[in-house]
Amino acid sequence: MSASDLRVGDDGLARCGWVGDDAEYRRYHDEEWGFPLHGDRALFEKLSLEGFQAGLSWITILRRRPTFRAAFREFDIDAVAAFDETDIARLLADAGIIRNRAKVEATISNARITRELIAGDPGALDRLVWSFAPTARRNRPRGFAELPAVTPEATALSAALKKLGYRFVGPTTMYALMQSAGLVDDHLEGCWRAPESG
Repeated sequence: MSASDLRVGDDGLARCGWVGDDAEYRRYHDEEWGFPLHGDRALFEKLSLEGFQAGLSWITILRRRPTFRAAFREFDIDAVAAFDETDIARLLADAGIIRNRAKVEATISNARITRELIAGDPGALDRLVWSFAPTARRNRPRGFAELPAVTPEATALSAALKKLGYRFVGPTTMYALMQSAGLVDDHLEGCWRAPESG
């Protein structure tokens, strides 16, 4: 483990080094990242934000999340599924989000697919995503070098979503979703959020 893999904050707690000194990153790390997330709307939001993150840093998305939520009607699946060209134009003019037409259109398309998926079957997106959670616990990573960029489960989740028509759901993006939604817990050994450490 290198010195940068863990960082001790001014509160005396050791955290995964990617947190750095950013207060919002610290809150996200301590309260969200790696915690099990359930619910169709919550997972649709996470799926959407991970898609917007592709090619960017997560802190960029995290800092803009309140604006994303306002722009996408709190990621209400029915509301986003009903977006039209006027909404696309509104979103592409909103400097508070990532103004990428392909990602905006994919989010709307993904909402429509999700609406169909859960119609008459609430919880279907939740069950689909969580069906790919790894069953075997690998050893807790001791450093960043031990964290995979992709896993067989993330690849399988990506394939299942793509088969349904979802976009911006590549295997690397899906592994990031698995980490952030708590399907896997990649807090490093020694991090206060790692169960055996804290």
